[in-house]
Amino acid sequence: MFLKGRDILSIHDLDAEEVEELLQFAAELKIYGRIDATPDFLKGKTLGMIFEKSSTRTRVSFEVGMYQLGGTALFLSNRDLQLGRGEPIKDTARVLSRYLNGIMIRTFGHDRLVEFAKYARIPIINGLSDLLHPCQVLTDLLTIREFKGKHLNNLKMAYVGDGNNMANSYLYGAAKVGMTLTVATPKSHKPNAKVIRQSLADAKLTGAKLSWTEDPIKAVEDADIVATDTWASMGQEDEHEARKKIFAPYQVNKELLSHADKNVIVMHCLPAYRGEEITEDVFEDNAEIIFEEAENRLHMQKAIMAATMAD
Repeated sequence: MFLKGRDILSIHDLDAEEVEELLQFAAELKIYGRIDATPDFLKGKTLGMIFEKSSTRTRVSFEVGMYQLGGTALFLSNRDLQLGRGEPIKDTARVLSRYLNGIMIRTFGHDRLVEFAKYARIPIINGLSDLLHPCQVLTDLLTIREFKGKHLNNLKMAYVGDGNNMANSYLYGAAKVGMTLTVATPKSHKPNAKVIRQSLADAKLTGAKLSWTEDPIKAVEDADIVATDTWASMGQEDEHEARKKIFAPYQVNKELLSHADKNVIVMHCLPAYRGEEITEDVFEDNAEIIFEEAENRLHMQKAIMAATMAD
C-alpha cells in the first residue's frame, strides 16, 4: 500500500498527493462498505487501540473498520497496560511491536505519540492528541468533497471557536489541499504557533490561503463551510464556565451564518453542546452533514489502516 509502514501522527507529515490518495481511497472504501463488500486488506492483522482518553466515535469506528477489513482490534485502556503503572513508553512500544501490526493511540500529550513512534517497529496512528486530530480533519475533507465537490481549492472555509487540536489540524489539512481557510478564535486561544508556521509554509506549495482573526463575522464572510468544536475539550472540564464566557461571541448561530454563502454547510466533529458552540436550530439544520461526517470517520480510518498496514 502507498503508506506502508508509515506513522500517521499529523497531516503535516503527508504530502499533497498522499492526502489526495487517502481521500480517494476512503471514498472507494465507503462504496464497498455500503454494500458489505469491503476487501479484506488486513486479514490476519491486529490493531492495538490504546485509550488514555475515553471515546465514542474513535473506538467504535476503528474497531468496526478493522473488522470490516478482515482484521482484529484490541481495546487497551491505561488500566489494562503497565503504562498505567509507570512502564516507560519506549518499553511498551517495543513490546507491542512484537505482538501487533499497528497501534492507534488516543491520548493527551502529543509527545507521547512521538515517543511511541520513535521506538515502535509498526505504524502508529494518532487517534487524537491535545495538539492534533488528523483522522477527524481528513474525514472532514472527505465529507466536504461529498457535499461541495472534489475541487477543494475553490472553496472557502471558516473555523470558529477554540484554537485547539481541530483548529491546528484544519490548518494543516487546508494547506495540503489548497483551500482558503480563516480561523477565528479569541487572541488568548489562538492555534499553536508552530502549527501556524508550518501550515503557512505548506500553503506556499499548494496555493492555499490561510488566515487568523479575532472576528468571527469576518471569518465566515462568503464561507462555503463553517466548522466548530466544543469550547472545553476533555481534560478542561474545570475551565468550562470560564470558557463559556470567553467563547460566547464565537457561537455558530443563524445570525453568524447570515454572513456566509447562502449554501453554507456547517460541520461539527461531535460531541456537540447545543446552546454553547452551536445552537440547536443550526445543528439540526445541518444534521445530515454532521452525521455523515461522523460515519466518514469509519471510512477514512479504514483507508488509513489499510494504507499503512496492508502488505
